[in-house]
Amino acid sequence: MVPEKSLNGAWWMLKIGYGLGPLLAGADKFTNLLTRWEKYLAPQASKWLPVSKRTFMRTVGVVEMGVGLAILTKWTRNGSLVCAGWLAAIAGNLILDRKYDIAVRDLEMALARSHSLG
Repeated sequence: MVPEKSLNGAWWMLKIGYGLGPLLAGADKFTNLLTRWEKYLAPQASKWLPVSKRTFMRTVGVVEMGVGLAILTKWTRNGSLVCAGWLAAIAGNLILDRKYDIAVRDLEMALARSHSLG
């Protein structure tokens, strides 16, 4: 759904930004150029994993790239809703690890994504 003409530019900027964000973050799970993503996995959560932290984060990367692609294509609304839920789950992990500042940011992004591209 593309909104009325006066909002068209803003809608496209959000679509591109909200699509590229998870796409690039997901790709970085394979290279760790931005950060070592495993350090954001709460120790409590890593105890429950049936695979290594590295394997888990690569799986996360695949999901994030899929969400980013969905947002950038005709599945924008569905991709945005999945992304909002994904960000809420990430926030839960961060709360377990007492990284409250980052958790709040992710919850705010989840709210924004769930309502901005419908």
